[in-house]
Amino acid sequence: MNMPFTLSSIVMVMLAIAIDLVVGDPRSIPHPVVLIGRFISAFERLWNRGTVQQRRVSGFLLTIIVVGGVWGISWLALALLERLHPGLALITELWLLSTTLAIKGLGDAARAVVEPLTKGDLPAARKALGMIVGRDTQNLDEAEITRGTVETVAENTVDGITAPLFFALIGGAPLALAYKAVNTLDSMVGYKNQRYADFGYASAKLDDMVNCVPARLTALCLWLAGLLLNVSGVLTLRWQGALRGTCRDAPGHPSPNAGWPEAMVARLLGVQLGGTNFYQNVASHRATLGEPLESLRVAHITATVSLMHGAWMLFMLLSVVVIMGLLFIF
Repeated sequence: MNMPFTLSSIVMVMLAIAIDLVVGDPRSIPHPVVLIGRFISAFERLWNRGTVQQRRVSGFLLTIIVVGGVWGISWLALALLERLHPGLALITELWLLSTTLAIKGLGDAARAVVEPLTKGDLPAARKALGMIVGRDTQNLDEAEITRGTVETVAENTVDGITAPLFFALIGGAPLALAYKAVNTLDSMVGYKNQRYADFGYASAKLDDMVNCVPARLTALCLWLAGLLLNVSGVLTLRWQGALRGTCRDAPGHPSPNAGWPEAMVARLLGVQLGGTNFYQNVASHRATLGEPLESLRVAHITATVSLMHGAWMLFMLLSVVVIMGLLFIF
């Protein structure tokens, strides 16, 4: 319970990964992120008002309350369960850890787009993509549907897999859940529009901070996964020059972190991501990532899912090496 940064943390995290891969996110079981979202929504309605300064202060307080509260409540709950029975604490922490991961869910979401797209059923593919992105999807062709899916899988490899793993290895379920609280705050109030620019300022900045290291580690793991998949003959990927190209492209993304996994995937696939998206019929222009050496097609989605799996596996392997090295040294 409340694992130290040791081999035991790796065992717990690997068990949580196994649970996520088998069970995923069953709708019949309440999800902590849903509860966090409801709390944020309630307080946003009450506190998001007043002057610019008042909104910023309220948003800062909300961020502290939500993130600190999630960590504190989960830590206290596990501590109380530990007193009742260590087995209860163990089972609860494993479940809580599994809820911070989205390996199965992300793969399933990608397949939900691939299946109709393979059959040429664009309306069904657009609908499936609309379930996982905020952009308008009703008029997208195969290439744009593919782009949206590839970008989402690449970006969420960080938010839904490697970043939660990163914080779980450091601080167990309480810290992994605190990270998900930060991520949820950013997804709900971290927008640069009239309503949220000030109220969500603290949430957006904190999300940028906590994702800084995981995003760049993920890009590296994606590159290593691309190298291994290429050498093994599973996929033909353009891994040579991908690191240099990613370092050049990523800073052009609106997000200081999302550009790293997206640029790396674009470079490995030899496609161009980014460009113009529409949100409620309003155009949003973003810098392009990668080079259009290939036309975007459905096969690029399955390749991205393979890279996603390779990245988190390598992330865990590297974590084992680092932790064993630290234990040997100290």
